[in-house]
Amino acid sequence: MKIANFEYDGRARLGKILDDTVVDLSVAAPELPKLLLEILRLGAPAMDKIAEVQPVAGAVLPLDSVKLLAPIPNPSKYLAIGMNYHDHAEEARKAGIPIPQTQVWFNKQVSCIVGPYDNVVRPNVSERLDYEAELGVVIGKRCRHVKAADAPSVIAGYLVTNDVTVRDWQQRSPTWTLGKSFDTHGPIGPWLTTADDVPDPHALRMRLFVNGELRQDTLTGGMIYNIFQQIEHLTTVMTLEPGDILATGTCSGVGIALKPPSFLNPGDVVRVEIDGLGNIENRVVPDGDPAARAEPGG
Repeated sequence: MKIANFEYDGRARLGKILDDTVVDLSVAAPELPKLLLEILRLGAPAMDKIAEVQPVAGAVLPLDSVKLLAPIPNPSKYLAIGMNYHDHAEEARKAGIPIPQTQVWFNKQVSCIVGPYDNVVRPNVSERLDYEAELGVVIGKRCRHVKAADAPSVIAGYLVTNDVTVRDWQQRSPTWTLGKSFDTHGPIGPWLTTADDVPDPHALRMRLFVNGELRQDTLTGGMIYNIFQQIEHLTTVMTLEPGDILATGTCSGVGIALKPPSFLNPGDVVRVEIDGLGNIENRVVPDGDPAARAEPGG
């Protein structure tokens, strides 16, 4: 099942994707909350209700007639793991960065989140804007001390992410947070694909293109620490809440590792695709461009 946050006729709505249409849940199931985050907090009964929704008169819209928004624009946490693919860790090692001996996590501040097709701003303070295709995990239950074997039970679903990074700002701090959290540097989407529709999240093909040129191409099984190990590690420390987003790492082919390095410039279009989950596509615009969104969340 695919659940989208979308805008139509000037109003944000929640919808269920069916082929090339979206069923407006405010019409087909008006008793449900209007936000995906609220749906996740209600748990299985609300998700089951969405699964039962059928197309009804007045509720079905062509997908190309709506603007898709960030599925969850305001999670309590957006966490990402660094150097978690074998090939990416190796390309970093060749650049003089030691391979971590444990999981390395950092925050992407939630104000960076934008929609799947919104613009990404290259800030005036840097010309070292980079991309990172990543599989995003959305937590579905409030949880703590989750063993890896039990981790699938706390996952609501998956989405496509681009961990946009300002490399020089990242390298200035061992926490990486500032270089990962510029406004608009968290495009996510295009919708939430529920976990029951993803039989094996470690067997998905993930690709990233810049202006149509393939830059990253991998299977998600190339992770050093798999998704379930990541959840066990994080919940040893903190409580994860419904709607929290985990970005699970990127593969080789990032711009800074190319020879010569290739950073993003205004006018570039970055597309991330993950089989079964859809795609996101974002144009880079200069800081101050009126086309850039002033508000987070897409």
